This record gives sequence, C-alpha cells and structure tokens, in this order.
Amino acid sequence: MKVAVIMGSDSDLPVVEKAFSVFREYGVPFEVRVLSAHRTPDEARSFAQNARENGFGAVICAAGKAAHLAGAIAANTTLPVIGIPVKSSTLDGLDALLSTVQMPSGIPVATVAIDGAQNAALLAVQILAVSDKSLADRLFSAREAAAKKVLAKDAEISAKYHL
Repeated sequence: MKVAVIMGSDSDLPVVEKAFSVFREYGVPFEVRVLSAHRTPDEARSFAQNARENGFGAVICAAGKAAHLAGAIAANTTLPVIGIPVKSSTLDGLDALLSTVQMPSGIPVATVAIDGAQNAALLAVQILAVSDKSLADRLFSAREAAAKKVLAKDAEISAKYHL
C-alpha cells in the first residue's frame, strides 16, 4: 500500500519534502502530485475517486491560504485524508489551518500542525500499520529509541545540575 502526497502548488514542495524522508525511513512507497481544488477540480476529483483502486492507503494534502484541497479530496474518497496547512506570507498559515481543520460532519480530514509534513507522514505510516505488523513493529521501535534519547538527556542534565 502506498501514500499519495498532493500539493495545491509546487511552491508547497519545500514543506512536503520533509514527509519523503519519513516514508523512505519506513520503506513506504509514495507518489507526489500537484493538483488544485480550485484550478484543477476535475483532476483532483478523479484522483480521489480512483485512489483506492490505484493502491493508495492514505492521502496527504498540503495547501496554503484557502486550503480546500484536503476537503475536496476527502469529499471524493473514503480513504483517510491528512491535511497539512501550509504557512503563507499573508496570515502565517492560520487561514490554511482553519480551512483544513473546519470540515463539516461526515467528511473528516485529519489535520496536523502548520507545515507539519513530518507528522503527516508519520500519521500516514501509522494508518498503514494498522494492517501491516512489520510497519507497526518499526514504529514501536522508533518510539522506544526516541524515549531512550530523551531519558539519556534527562540523566545528563540531572547529573549536571544535581544539588
């Protein structure tokens, strides 16, 4: 199963590239597209309607400003859709955040932080891991390794400032 990463504009690429390294780390195949909810609505709809049949297990949508892409995709598929609100120069991404997170009942979009591509990718990996034990095991190992790093830092700081 693979993940689709859709950008509303190629200017979103520097944000979504952070997701690619996560997919590579976990061995999750992904495809990247540029489709616009407003400028290419027919193509976006067609992509969403055919995503499951094309082997996708989740869709990540990154868009700024009006940021309707995730909602437009979610309206046309039952696959999990994860929205990444992209920071723009206008309102620092607040407009995109609100556009992405305020979906009507019945059409959910999971929304991560502004420019939160890494967490979007991790959430997509977790979604795929529901039916892939090997992937779930790798996620668990990564969490354990992260916890060990924090505990090592804690021990170092505690020793340094122990009274």
